[in-house]
Amino acid sequence: MSQLHDAVVVGGGPAGLAFAAGAAARGLDVVVLERREGDLDKACGEGVLPSGRRFLESLGVLPLVDPAEVSPLRELRWCDPCGLEVALRLPGEGGLGIRRTALAAALRARAETLGAQVRSGSEVVGHVRAGDRIAARVRGGETVEARVLVAADGLLSPTRRREGLDAPVGAPPRFGIRRHFGVAPWGEAVEVHFGQGAEAYLTPAGRTRVGLALLFERGGKVRFEDLLGRFPRLQSKLAGAPTESTVRGVGPLERRARARVADRLVLLGDAAGYLDAVTGDGLSLAFGCAADLAELLPRALSAGADARALGPYEVAWRRRFRAYALWTRLVLLLTRRPGLRRAALRLVAARRPAFERIVAAAVG
Repeated sequence: MSQLHDAVVVGGGPAGLAFAAGAAARGLDVVVLERREGDLDKACGEGVLPSGRRFLESLGVLPLVDPAEVSPLRELRWCDPCGLEVALRLPGEGGLGIRRTALAAALRARAETLGAQVRSGSEVVGHVRAGDRIAARVRGGETVEARVLVAADGLLSPTRRREGLDAPVGAPPRFGIRRHFGVAPWGEAVEVHFGQGAEAYLTPAGRTRVGLALLFERGGKVRFEDLLGRFPRLQSKLAGAPTESTVRGVGPLERRARARVADRLVLLGDAAGYLDAVTGDGLSLAFGCAADLAELLPRALSAGADARALGPYEVAWRRRFRAYALWTRLVLLLTRRPGLRRAALRLVAARRPAFERIVAAAVG
């Protein structure tokens, strides 16, 4: 009989590694199975808002990130094509822009230091329950057994699909593409620029780099350069700057699951459900849920790790997701209603302190 771990994590992205580090810090035996090798990159806004920053600080991750790969974030800035521009300060020390590959490397190093095993090149192709365990089947024939399986395998989540936990999405599908430019950030803000049928989400991601994510509803073939052309001010600022990454895409963005827990199985990160990237809250949401799961899991394991024992995680997830969804749906509404958006931006500019308190409650 193979070794029985406390948890096997499917997916070695930020959500899975954050959980692995937090669970290992509590003395749990955790193994992470990641199908990819090398630098783990994907289309991502790369902004870590204040709550996410506090999580990384508490876990001891930030000292492991190369300072050249990090930028401070002090503000959220919204820019309308008519010239309206409003900035609100983030609470406390603010957030961070971190290159995704540097963040993943630091999270992996911290998880391994705390005792978690992280295995690259291990593609999970199925799972099966048997008595007091659940086994992840790795391509090539190996099985890895644990008391619970944590699926952190992204928006498409093969684990969620195999479990029959996918739920339909009714909204028009939205997509995102991202590229980096070799130019020093011109501010300490996440900038959200509204355009015709798209939004541009710009984040400082290092001393000499900015990341630009373009969000849109697909209407035929899409090129990064064509979408960027809908934002003349940004296009002008980035003119002549060398590109530092290839274009990466993701979508459809919205994903729903019927539940986050089943017997001996948990969905984490994007696999648990996602709405949209327009607020830049994805990483911080994932870290918060990873911390909740790491804290709740020892008691759930002692109670048998069935769906009922894992239920407190479902409750914690819904609480966090409710706040994220409310904030995100509001911003999505403004993307589609230019007149309402401009009225809202004028109101925010007139009552900045009150809206900074709202932002602090939403992302702090």
